[in-house]
Amino acid sequence: MSALAARNPTVKAAVLLGVSLATLLLLDPVTLLALYLLGLVTVRVAAGVRGRALLTAQVPFWTFGVGLVLVNALSRPGTPVLTGAPVRITHEGLVIGTALALRGLVIGVLTVGFLASTPPRALMVSLTQHARLSPRYAYALLAGHRMLAALPAQWAHIRAAHLVRAPLGRDGRPRTGPADLGRCAFALLVVSVRAAERTALALESRGLSDRPRTLWRPVPLDRRDALLAAGVVAVVAGVVGVGAVVAPLLPGWIHP
Repeated sequence: MSALAARNPTVKAAVLLGVSLATLLLLDPVTLLALYLLGLVTVRVAAGVRGRALLTAQVPFWTFGVGLVLVNALSRPGTPVLTGAPVRITHEGLVIGTALALRGLVIGVLTVGFLASTPPRALMVSLTQHARLSPRYAYALLAGHRMLAALPAQWAHIRAAHLVRAPLGRDGRPRTGPADLGRCAFALLVVSVRAAERTALALESRGLSDRPRTLWRPVPLDRRDALLAAGVVAVVAGVVGVGAVVAPLLPGWIHP
């Protein structure tokens, strides 16, 4: 068990939300880059996410970040970086786009660490126990999470069944196309709707109502969780403070 996995899920969710809101107030690329690098190290060491898995999980956020940089660099007004270029790229657009991209990267890497170190059941029990979330919503969310986790396996089974019945080409391989993918997607939709109906009936038949309920294996909450929250707040505040002091000393092209 990693160090973060032993901490209370509600506290980790609150810390993630707090850091995410704090990044919305920052527009300094250097400070955001420092937070992102700290997040990478923390997720790798404290959450126990392997390096390859961590880098793979960052690909969607990197792709989204590149899109933000390009959109802001090409559309935001400001001082052109290169005169006479076929497209107009502004300095303000590059800096602000980079800051927005780094915001997404900070939130993304912390979310990866949260998901990797938090079992869904412990999260729902902790939200019910400590955040006073209604069991009706908690268990419904847990059931929905398990259904989503089973979708890849169901898709693989449906695809395999369709490939068995697909006509063979000259090379002996099944011939597939967009129409076949559409039929597979429709089959997956039907299976998911039926599974959702069965799950809803099962939850209702087991007395999932507003009445008080007991908890099986409660999630602990102790001073170590408070130290985690205080430590994250102190680190983020320290990085932001250092960034505010160092920012005026950096070259002007880094600032919007």
